[in-house]
This record gives sequence, structure tokens and C-alpha cells, in this order.
Amino acid sequence: MESVSKFIKQTSWLPQDFSLILHVVVFASLTYVVLKVIQLYRKNQQLVKAYSSFPGPPAHWLYGHLEMVKPEEEFQNLVEWTKIYPHCHSLWYGPFLGVLVINHPEYAKMVYSRGDPKSLAVYKFLVPWIGLGLLILGGPKWQQHRKLLTPGFHYDVLKPYVTAMVESVKQMLDILENVVSKDTTASVEMFQYVSLMSLDTIMKCSFSYQSNCQVDRNNSYINTVYNLSFLAIERLKTPLVHNDLLYSFSPQGYRFHKACKAAHLHTNNVIQERKKSLKNEQELEKILKKRRLDFLDILLCAKDENGNSLSDEDLRAEVDTFMFEGHDTTASGISWLFYCMAHNPEHQQRCREEIKELLGGKEVIQWDDLGKMTYTTMCIKESLRIYPPVPQIARELNSPVTFADGRTLPKGVLVMLSIYSLHRNPEIWDNPEVYDPLRFSPENSKHRHPYAFLPFAAGPRNCIGQQFAMNEMKIALALTLQRFELLPDHSKMPTPIQQIVTRSTNGIHLKLKPIH
Repeated sequence: MESVSKFIKQTSWLPQDFSLILHVVVFASLTYVVLKVIQLYRKNQQLVKAYSSFPGPPAHWLYGHLEMVKPEEEFQNLVEWTKIYPHCHSLWYGPFLGVLVINHPEYAKMVYSRGDPKSLAVYKFLVPWIGLGLLILGGPKWQQHRKLLTPGFHYDVLKPYVTAMVESVKQMLDILENVVSKDTTASVEMFQYVSLMSLDTIMKCSFSYQSNCQVDRNNSYINTVYNLSFLAIERLKTPLVHNDLLYSFSPQGYRFHKACKAAHLHTNNVIQERKKSLKNEQELEKILKKRRLDFLDILLCAKDENGNSLSDEDLRAEVDTFMFEGHDTTASGISWLFYCMAHNPEHQQRCREEIKELLGGKEVIQWDDLGKMTYTTMCIKESLRIYPPVPQIARELNSPVTFADGRTLPKGVLVMLSIYSLHRNPEIWDNPEVYDPLRFSPENSKHRHPYAFLPFAAGPRNCIGQQFAMNEMKIALALTLQRFELLPDHSKMPTPIQQIVTRSTNGIHLKLKPIH
């Protein structure tokens, strides 16, 4: 045994003196740090060169514009920068993450008419939560998933959803009536009620799942999604925790991964319950004949040209993606729509008259009714212009792009479409802060640039569920205006912030006056 030990010591490549080992470790560590600093410096210089033709607001050498994109100030600053840089400007989240912010339709067209992928430098912070689903995927796999999921949004599939949407909205209104009856002078924070209603809707429509979440208002999934949204944006704006290893050891990282597990548990329960019911039926065709086709059915049945189904990982990613996008973005859109109606009573009344004439006072809406809500649709679009549910969308250029003014961007850089700024660009919209639904009259729409109004993005990667969202917004507004007059609460004005979707720091408070 001693001879073996002696042989190992003699043949070992490591120095036998501990001080020598320490020197080797220190030297290796310093070498790594130096190489890393050189790498980061070169990355910074490449970004500086790429954006050199695109001036922007002055940036700190280390923090970039982080001090100017604090939640309460970000939207206001973006709008102010749009007045100074009406086409685009650079924006820095620290020295190693820079983006070109686009706020003009001609620039938006040059980038978003292409098929460039979502930027993982930005969206990677969402991957542990929603996985590599349609929102984040790129390349051939994105094309495959888009093709497989498109049938789930055909009007024949969407048509039966109207009944479920009406049911969920009416339940929300019954709850609000009960709240208002206890105190007719108090204001109501609408986002919490709308969010539960939209979750209830998505569960019924897409998964044929009775969640009962509007009655059980302490819904853990809603709270989980809120926390995940906040933590993801907070991480994006904190360069020190962009590294996955460092983030995993931080308190925020622990909270984020714990919330991810809770969200995945909710999703897995939905999927497993459906798979269990399919097994009990033995044959898929039998169960599909007994009820309408929903989004989860289409996911489970989807096969590509080679007959391959979605893997369990892909299936969960698409369900998580749709659970988030299908309820959180819609909740934002409806809540801000109610806010706009409350602050513009003349347009609210005109919508109410249109709905009353169409429905005759009945709380029953048919598929064909949705296309007849002309003025209501104009009001919804104007609300989406002022408060787009998804305020920003990032892309990573997979090839160089040259804009109409001759300026170019190389492959690999990040471009962010600021929908919030685009919709408030004074070069494109007259009096952009004024709520004016007539902007979307058929006559005015003819003369508008096709990339000037992008609440659902544009090009090949536009929102696959936009018709679903518009239908839900129409139904929510129509039934609500039949029951309530929406009034502003000037003592609790909202402050819009970006938290993946457009939220408010203090909620969206309105007063509800029952209509008898």
C-alpha cells in the first residue's frame, strides 16, 4: 500500500508543495478574470460600434440608463425620449446589454416584417417559468409549433368560447354587484377582479377546466404569476444577477425558482387531469365527439408531417405560455379599457347605446354579435393604443438590416419595439395623449401606416391569440356597461408600469354605479 501511495505521489502532475498549489490556483483564477474582462470589454466595444449611428439619451458608463428606467419613471421617460428621437434611440441596461429602441412605424416595418427570433438575452429570464414555447422559440422549431397550434385559433374553435366567456364575465359582475351593494361610495380595484375572471375564462375555454377561482379569490396561481412577472423584470434591470449561477444563490433567485415550481405544479395538474380523462375514454375520438374541441385537445392531438407529437416538455411549455399570455395580457387590456371608459363618459355612453340596441338589454351574446360592435371595437382599439398590454417586444437580428435613412445594424444585435412609445409618437398620432376612438373609424384607418398600431405585434410572429383577446374584451365591456356606469376615482390615479404586461403601481381603482 505504501509503495502504491509513493508511486501516485511520484507520478502526480500536481505540485506536492501546498504553496505551489495555491499559486497555481491564484494564477489560473487571475488568468480567467483577465480573459473575462477582455471578453466583456470587446463585447462592450462591439455594441458601442453597432449603435454609434443611433444617438440616445446620455448614459452612465457603468449603469447605462438603469436609473432612468425605474418602474414609476420608465414609460414617462420613453415617451419623452420619443419626442427627441422620433425614430429610434439606444438604451443601455448596464455596459454589456444594449438595445436599439424603435418607436416609428417605418423602422418597425424593417425589423418586424422579418422572422427574426426573440432575443434570448432578454427572454431567457422567462425560460425557467414558461419554457421554450411559442413566445420564445425561434427557427424551424418555432415554425413547427406555430403550424401545429394555428388550428387552435380558427373561428370554428373560437366560436363556442363565447358562451364560456359570457359565463365568466357574468360571474365577475355578480361578485362586483355584491361588493358595491355594501358600500356604494367606495372605489373598486378592478385589476384583481378582471384577472380572476380572465383566468377563469382561459381555464374554461382552453382546458375545459372549472377552476372556481373567482369564488376562491385567494388564488395562488394569480399571485404566483404576479410575483414571477415582477421578479423577471427586476432581474433584467439588475446586471449583477444576469449570470444564472449568481442569480440562483440570490434571495430573488430563490423566490423566482420557488414560484416557477408552483406555476408548473398548476400546469401539470391541468395536463395530467386531461390525460387521465383521455385514458379513461380509451379512444380520443370518443371524448372529442362529446364536447367541443379546446386548446389542450389540439395540443395533445397535434402531429407534424412526420407524425410526431409534442414532447411532454414542449406540451408544458405551450400550456404555461398560453396560461400566462391568455390571461395576464387580457386582464391588463380589459382593466385599462374600463379605466378609459370611466374617464371618457361620452364614449362610454355611446358604447352602451350601441350595445343596448344590439342586445336589447339581454345578457346573452352570440358569435355574430361581436362583429356588429362597431363603435365598441373602436373604443377598445383606442384603449389598446394608449395602454398596450404588452408594451415592448425584443428581437435579435439574424442578419444585418439597413433602414430607409441608410443607417445599418449588424447581425446579432438587439432591437426592441417600444409599442408604448410608438403609440404615443407625436409624429404619427395627433394629440397622442387624448382618447379619441374616431382614429379607428374606417375612413381614418385607411390612411394609417400598417405598422403604426401594433398592440398584437406584426409580421410572421404576431400574436396568435389576438382574436381570442379581442372577443373577450368585447364581451367584458358589453356586459359590464349593461350593469354599471364606470366612474373615475381621482384620489387613486394609476401609474402605468411595465411588468412584462402593462400594470399599475397602485392598481386601477374605479367607482361602479349600478344601472337599474
